[in-house]
Amino acid sequence: MHSPADILKDIWTSAGGDQAALGRVRLTGEEPQIPSSFRVAVAGQTTIAAAGLAAAEIWKLRSGEAQDVSVDMRHAVAECRSERYLRRDDKPPPPAWDAIAGVYRTGDGRFVRCHTNFPHHRDAVCKVLDCEPEREKVQAALMQWKGEDFESAAYAAGGVVALMRSYDEWSAHPQARALAQLPLLSIEKIGEAPPKPWPKGDRPLSGLRVLDLSRVIAGPVAGRTLAAHGADVLLVSGPDLPAIDWLTIDTGRGKLTTFIELKSEAGRAQLRGLLKDADIFSQGYRPRALAALGFAPEHAAQINPGIVYVTLSAYGHAGPWAERRGFDSLVQTTTGFNHAEGQAAGIDGPKELPAQMLDHATGYLMAFGAMMAKARQVREGGSWHVRVSLAQTGRWLWNLGRLEGGLNTPDTTGEAVHAAFIERMQSGFGTLKAVQHSALLSKTPAQWSRPAMPLGSHPAHWPARS
Repeated sequence: MHSPADILKDIWTSAGGDQAALGRVRLTGEEPQIPSSFRVAVAGQTTIAAAGLAAAEIWKLRSGEAQDVSVDMRHAVAECRSERYLRRDDKPPPPAWDAIAGVYRTGDGRFVRCHTNFPHHRDAVCKVLDCEPEREKVQAALMQWKGEDFESAAYAAGGVVALMRSYDEWSAHPQARALAQLPLLSIEKIGEAPPKPWPKGDRPLSGLRVLDLSRVIAGPVAGRTLAAHGADVLLVSGPDLPAIDWLTIDTGRGKLTTFIELKSEAGRAQLRGLLKDADIFSQGYRPRALAALGFAPEHAAQINPGIVYVTLSAYGHAGPWAERRGFDSLVQTTTGFNHAEGQAAGIDGPKELPAQMLDHATGYLMAFGAMMAKARQVREGGSWHVRVSLAQTGRWLWNLGRLEGGLNTPDTTGEAVHAAFIERMQSGFGTLKAVQHSALLSKTPAQWSRPAMPLGSHPAHWPARS
């Protein structure tokens, strides 16, 4: 199996990183860290290190000053489960899942996973099954269905569910074959523009403006990471969009947050105005949804030549599922992880990874890709498009190999994490205790200079550049 240093080298050089910079990175810790047959700890450590190294290299471009980057594996794993360690006025997180979310058997002996944390997704499942939102009634209704038929019907109705597939079954799927042709992340030039010089500032991303149109974990983690290195990150949400409060708090550290109603022309004009002065546009909505509103990558490059546009999808930008909605837990189920972990644990049915690692690793890859593309923009000019997906990150994680006996690893306790990696801060939600960023930069330490605030707390305009 490849070492963490070799894995980081592959990520770094695939995006055009200077190989000499890898000599300034120190990766500490041993795997396994948490119970899994997959190399989840290394996945977290190396994606966080790639983003940290990109920030360090940008600082070198801006100031001429090189610096060291270190990432401890245990700290990285804690950060990749940051939502479970967050405390608000010393209170732990509420239950993470809706009452009918989770795994069910179907009439043909298969397993399906329903993701119902957003009300409209729960309603879609209940509409297809013609039942009340109660676990027993959902299970009874699903005994009348074949698993794959229910998966298709629920998606057609606007729901998000996944049939549990083995890795072999997924590998034969047309979507998996399409993904096999794609890199872990892609950075492509999509338009001509003059180079934009770095703004003034005393941190790697000082003065850079990031529009963050994302929810849940992966996209918000990307914005949180860019904010940790000094970017002005403005999270744009809608007053009627559902959100998961605990995740909003955890990933809102360092960000400004505003409401814009994109269904109105006035709202779209507001966003166009913000986009004209942005450096990075990071989004996790389905491509067709934003394209219909006039904010596809090519639209953004016309509005603001020189933009770096980052696209997150569930299943990749090619293949028959390119438009399909999805979340980490569903992609784990569909692509073979839950089946493989269940088999490794000797159980009949799915077993989840011990972290939302597809989400977190993808978030760090988004931040990494955004920074690498921005450095190219300053050097070469042009508008750039960065693309990542949960399924492609999953394919990469699978290919890192398996850990014999990894499921026997004792899990990390919350007490150990709180003793080692937690910082205390005030916020718009009260006093928070939250996991510090695990990429340690020797000259420009990562920090969040803005508190997490309730959605919509700020006006829809950029702060002045210093």
